[in-house]
Amino acid sequence: MFADTNPITYADPWAFNAHPEVWALVVFFVGAYIYMARVIGPSAVPAGVAPVSRRQVAYFSGAVALFWFAADWPVHDIGEGYLYSVHMFQHMVFSYFVPPLALMSIPTWMARALVGDGRAYRVFRFFSSAVVAGVIFNMVVMLLHVPGLVNASTENGPLHYGLHLLVVTTALLMWCPVVGPFEELRISHLGKCIYLFLMSVVPTVPAGWLTFAEGTVYKHYNTPVRVWGLSPTDDQQIAGAIMKIFGGMFLWSIVVFLFFKRFSRNFEQENTYVRIDRVPTAEIVGNDEHPLTYEDVTAAFERSDPPRPALPSNPPQP
Repeated sequence: MFADTNPITYADPWAFNAHPEVWALVVFFVGAYIYMARVIGPSAVPAGVAPVSRRQVAYFSGAVALFWFAADWPVHDIGEGYLYSVHMFQHMVFSYFVPPLALMSIPTWMARALVGDGRAYRVFRFFSSAVVAGVIFNMVVMLLHVPGLVNASTENGPLHYGLHLLVVTTALLMWCPVVGPFEELRISHLGKCIYLFLMSVVPTVPAGWLTFAEGTVYKHYNTPVRVWGLSPTDDQQIAGAIMKIFGGMFLWSIVVFLFFKRFSRNFEQENTYVRIDRVPTAEIVGNDEHPLTYEDVTAAFERSDPPRPALPSNPPQP
């Protein structure tokens, strides 16, 4: 038997690498949210009303946890240095998972305290409109797949974090017409379905390009150190599948949920032969404010005019 002259070298993807800048950012987010809820919130809402609901706290916790998971070790280190598929998963978390949770965790009073009602609000309203936000987000999606930019960002820390900031910012704007804190800036249910479907179309272009590309698209990931034994081609195809299949399925599932939530409301009750458990109050005997008596019915008939005789359908001709 011949010896393998070109063995595959496996790296240790679990070698710990500290990211204090990510920890500091997470601490800032948590501290700012707590400060807004406990210090500013009580004076911004009516007395007796909780500034932040438990559901909003749960949304915020989920958004911070997912952001921390995707931005810290080991996801960030593997995605930046070894596998483009992990890098794609990281961008998917920043684009599709973290922004809607973050927006749903912000009550309206908090958003108005941050944006205000003046020029900043008008600028925010323009960039968060469905057309503008959708175009900007998809332009960024296409830009982030340019090979030269991807290769440069993996070797330039500030550029890499700047691109991540661009992804999160444009994704927040893209999700504002769907789940934004300003109700007046949201679009209709049918508009949300069409909007999210369109948001799933453009990413299929780079996803298909990655899936069917010949050779290595991003030279940075064509390294002799192969994590988990994945070849550069397999890595690219998995990245394309994550972007096209999982990203599209996530958006389409939201579209289906919104469609049935809006257009199937009360469908079961309106199309069933089963009587509801609770009898309407008006049908309960003895629950009327003024019970109807026989004398009332007789008096009503006496006050009404007698019925007129019906005219023949074919009156006789003179």
